[in-house]
Amino acid sequence: MPVSTPYNPPADPIEVLHEDHEIIIVNKPAGLLSVPGKGPELADCLIARLEQVFPGVLLVHRLDRDTSGVMVFAQTPNAQRHLGLQFEKRQVRKIYIARVAGCLDPAEGEIDLPLTVDWPNRPLQKVDHETGRPAQTRYKAVKTGPEESRVRLFPKTGRSHQLRVHMLAIGHPILGDPLYAEETLAAHSRLMLHSEELRLRHPDGGRGLRFRAKTPF
Repeated sequence: MPVSTPYNPPADPIEVLHEDHEIIIVNKPAGLLSVPGKGPELADCLIARLEQVFPGVLLVHRLDRDTSGVMVFAQTPNAQRHLGLQFEKRQVRKIYIARVAGCLDPAEGEIDLPLTVDWPNRPLQKVDHETGRPAQTRYKAVKTGPEESRVRLFPKTGRSHQLRVHMLAIGHPILGDPLYAEETLAAHSRLMLHSEELRLRHPDGGRGLRFRAKTPF
């Protein structure tokens, strides 16, 4: 069963990386929900905080509660539709940094394993070759050692918990993961997964944009 962790979101102000008439780019902190959860105790979330500063802000995509890094929000319905199509058509380039258990060998490769929800253990996901939806992740080690490796992850699809389950499936779970690597929690204060870079096209004019947030671990 998944580990139940208390919801104690950070109180720090949200770092806005870019803001214009169509989009808002923020650096989401680890430990904060992207959208409200079920119940009043899970009402505090990133979009609710942004709404106080940018009324009418619209959701485009999500990051897991324990993942930090670059997220894009829309300021208008047009921008939301435009960006939503980019994500749907896999035109958005996403780069993550993670610290994982063990020495990655080979140091780079691609994981192609279909994923589905693990119903008895929700919200966990699992590899399922019969009913799973296609999911692909490319990885490249930045630094390897006997105990852990730092790796860049390039998801081609956007399944729930994709990076976490894919790395677990090849024997290198992401450190500090309360759902998939409970044994590493004592040594790590957070999930070691960060959305480092997002590349997309601006909804107004289509010019290419690149946003980065420094990895905090």
